[in-house]
Amino acid sequence: MSKAMKIAIVDDEKDMRQSISQWLALSGFDTETFASAEDALKGVGSDYPGIVVSDVKMPGMDGMQLLKKLKGVDSGLPVIMITGHGDVPMAVEAMRVGAFDFLEKPFNPDRMTELAKKATQARRLTLDNRALRKELSDGSALIKKLIGSSATMERLKEDILDLGQADGHVLIEGETGTGKTLVAHALHAVGARASKKFVLLSCSAYDEETLGRMVFGPARDDEPVPAIMEASGGTLVLEDIEALSHAMQARLLTAINEQGTPAETRIVAICNLQEQDKTCESVLRPDLFYRLAALRITVPPLRQRGEDILSLFTRLSERFADEYGCDAPQVSAQEAAQLLQAPWPGNVRELSNVAERAVLQNRRGTGSIASLLMADEEETKPAMTTEGKPLKEFVEAFERMLIDNTMRRHKGSIVSVMDELCLPRRTLNEKMAKYGLQRSDYLS
Repeated sequence: MSKAMKIAIVDDEKDMRQSISQWLALSGFDTETFASAEDALKGVGSDYPGIVVSDVKMPGMDGMQLLKKLKGVDSGLPVIMITGHGDVPMAVEAMRVGAFDFLEKPFNPDRMTELAKKATQARRLTLDNRALRKELSDGSALIKKLIGSSATMERLKEDILDLGQADGHVLIEGETGTGKTLVAHALHAVGARASKKFVLLSCSAYDEETLGRMVFGPARDDEPVPAIMEASGGTLVLEDIEALSHAMQARLLTAINEQGTPAETRIVAICNLQEQDKTCESVLRPDLFYRLAALRITVPPLRQRGEDILSLFTRLSERFADEYGCDAPQVSAQEAAQLLQAPWPGNVRELSNVAERAVLQNRRGTGSIASLLMADEEETKPAMTTEGKPLKEFVEAFERMLIDNTMRRHKGSIVSVMDELCLPRRTLNEKMAKYGLQRSDYLS
């Protein structure tokens, strides 16, 4: 569950402002209105948690001037322009300056909703990546963000630390929701390029012409610097690399070849291919694939690191509880078993959604984790199974979760934990060492 994105509606006509606002509010958006461009500039700044919908023709500062100023404040802010009939040249100019899209009056409200959804999705990705960039500005944050102590996760962390020091291009593969973008941030943060620019771009978010300009240029007036130039000396991350057309693949290969060895700018390609009988290797031209896959990381799905599920759920629910100002839900033994046995086709992203909903339920005093899991399973059928998982994996994951939760509740009091779990001191010490739990982490 994600919080509703804001939409700032700028129009000097009161009736138009209200009608747009009411329609978008019914579509689930959080709207706010401004009667002038000048007022909008006071309320919409850098990292604004949403998008802007603005009329073009307004008294005083018009929509085009507002667009240019907003792009100067935050180049990644999507702005949808509303133009009058016959203002197509103005609309074209708005797109050249950097408008996300435009609507011509009278417009279809459903089209407005469609554009708003696309724009807010793009904005959420931008803001999420900015937040990640801040959190991963140094390599020390790596361990904090990559939660898990399973052998699979330990190998992933080692791979990141090793490949982070290399100069070659990297291909990151994995199912949706596994944290591939996070791994890309981590690769940059632990390497020699950490002090240089980290630029991320989705290959599936734009049409071919727009994407070509955004990656390679040439940049037009008032357009951002092409990504490959902006990332010079640093890291350029291309999400959804499988969405590139053959023509764009050829341009990317040419750009890579022109850099020479070692590459001036490191390319990290993220493949999110989920289609049956298709792989990243099969959809990319061979020469490009082998250049990008010189170094390769496969991010494991959650079902392959089952012992991490409970610790992840605990961390995520505590984070959401802090955010919403309430208590995190207590996980019963039955619920712990259900969490471990769930197929998690959406991986960590799905687990995060369940954790957030569990916190909200707990705040209301209704529902259960089991009901959330059942609802998700119904929505995702046919689901993948966890058949073949060894019993030992479930038992150890449950045991670790139980000790971890008890230590948290008793704030590191060994005596209290021994009493509650009926464990002698030596056994508790051995199990804490086995699961990498340290008393100092629970002291407050």
